[in-house]
Amino acid sequence: MQNAREILASPELKALVRRKWTVSILLTACLFALYYGYILLIAVDKAFLSRKIGAHTTLGIPFGVGVIVLSWVLTAVYVLWANRSNDRAVDDLKRRVRQ
Repeated sequence: MQNAREILASPELKALVRRKWTVSILLTACLFALYYGYILLIAVDKAFLSRKIGAHTTLGIPFGVGVIVLSWVLTAVYVLWANRSNDRAVDDLKRRVRQ
């Protein structure tokens, strides 16, 4: 049985916090690159994105939709990671404090 202070000082909690920050920063960097990469592409090569790929659609539309869909995918990756790994570790630490 461990008290809350021992848990807060434990290497397990520190590793858990480090993993969460690592995953969060990595996914944030991916999302940042995705969004700002699209904006940068608009700024640098507007002619490329304005190419027609249909009667009324330009190449920029599917690229924009791709940005939105990939942001959802990144969110799903975080949720899956949190549900499978992070939440279990948090629950284990909570159980150790309650005992």
